[in-house]
Amino acid sequence: MLHTPHPPTPRPRARARRRLRAAALLASAVSVCLVAASAPPTPLGVGDRLFPQLGNPGYDVTAYDLSFTYSGSNGEPLKAVTVIDARTTADLDRLNLDFAHGKVDSVEVDGEPAAFTTAGEDLVVTPEDALDEGDRTRITVRHSSDPVYPEDRPGGWVRTADGLAMANQADVAHLVFPCNDHPSDKARFTFRITAPDGLTAVANGLPTRVDRTGGSTTWTYRTGHPMATELAQVSIGRSSVLHRAGPHGLPVRDVVPTKHRAALEPWLEKTPGQIAWMEEKVGRYPFETYGLLMADATTGFELETQTLSLFERELFTEPGYPKWYVESIMVHELAHQWFGNSVSPATWSDLWLNEGHATWYEALYAQETADKPMAARMKAAYGASDRWRTAGGPPAAPKPPKNGSKTGIFRSNVYDGAALVLYALRQEVGSAAFDRIERAWVARNQDGTATTADFVRLASETAGRDLGDFFQAWLYGERTPPMPGHPDWKQAPAAKAPAKAAAKASRKAHGG
Repeated sequence: MLHTPHPPTPRPRARARRRLRAAALLASAVSVCLVAASAPPTPLGVGDRLFPQLGNPGYDVTAYDLSFTYSGSNGEPLKAVTVIDARTTADLDRLNLDFAHGKVDSVEVDGEPAAFTTAGEDLVVTPEDALDEGDRTRITVRHSSDPVYPEDRPGGWVRTADGLAMANQADVAHLVFPCNDHPSDKARFTFRITAPDGLTAVANGLPTRVDRTGGSTTWTYRTGHPMATELAQVSIGRSSVLHRAGPHGLPVRDVVPTKHRAALEPWLEKTPGQIAWMEEKVGRYPFETYGLLMADATTGFELETQTLSLFERELFTEPGYPKWYVESIMVHELAHQWFGNSVSPATWSDLWLNEGHATWYEALYAQETADKPMAARMKAAYGASDRWRTAGGPPAAPKPPKNGSKTGIFRSNVYDGAALVLYALRQEVGSAAFDRIERAWVARNQDGTATTADFVRLASETAGRDLGDFFQAWLYGERTPPMPGHPDWKQAPAAKAPAKAAAKASRKAHGG
């Protein structure tokens, strides 16, 4: 049953104040108002260098409440209601939401009907009363959410063999629901998913209630920590939800196709030990739960959706993948819960902080558990690094994606190329200082966003010396600097590039 999750929250005193102010200023401002009213709606953005029209200025989202009603067919649009609680950071006579794939039926602002139109990939909302800076407001959008996309614009819904899952990275959450679709604006999420009996729905966070009526079930989930829109996850299908205990009693919850449960269980039981391994390296797991969503779909990637990482089921059942490789990819997505999820990039140019760290711990786990030397992988990456920089840009200044491709920024330069930067840092400052930097980074920035400059400052502070020149060369240089401690490492000729294995080790990790 589709329903409005919360009653509207009117602000009568704020409205009265605005109307009095408007009356007092009407005579002197009428010409300005006419000009403003005639200005056409335009798509906005927060000015991200790689995705300039993602996100929107003028407000900060504090919470999303998403309701989806699934018919039972993953080829049909879902009925949806998105409720956004936000605080304005400027005076607004209208506001933009990112939303580009679905039909909008109605919009309300604080319980009152609001006008709306589209501009580019924005939904432009004009409330009855302008919003003052510092106001708390609630926007309710009733819309459809369509899991079928044109070939040139793949979306956030992933159609599985028995339902749906989500993969919103980097810039397609707004094809699923209206939002401020940029990782700099994190918020708490509530999900309400209604599906026919016989199907199971799971989302980020922990379950809070289950309601069964008239042949359908509504599951409600809520996150305990803020989350970027690109990390939202909803799974609907013929699934089994498996539970086990992780370190410190952490609830570990896995979602698997019921018919593959027995084959997948040996992999799932490895997760608590992997969490314990990561905690030894960087500190306590940062969220309320963790688990794997093993989707019956071919995506070409795995994804670190917060508290419930998305994996292709075939990664675990296809005999061609070595056991050590699969386990290292599991750790890659797990490491993202600290690096990328708890500490999110302030801009998409800071992506190397996500992927470089996840690749680092992926490789370190393979070294410690499967005798796959980190140094050998990093030497191979060094040999290819100049070519990666030419093709994709330096690690902290990646080239923009081509043709708007959401996966266009996920290149080798931000995976093994960025892990190489971390290897150079450890060589430069020593392993003890490096470990302190890693722990301090996730502790200081938990539940927040951070920039490359923040990492440079923290590393310099922790190492006790200015590392600005070191990072400038490694993160922004067109050519790869000499590797500290390894003067024999050289760039390999293109025809003899030794980085094939390193590239393969990250092939399963678009954004993940």
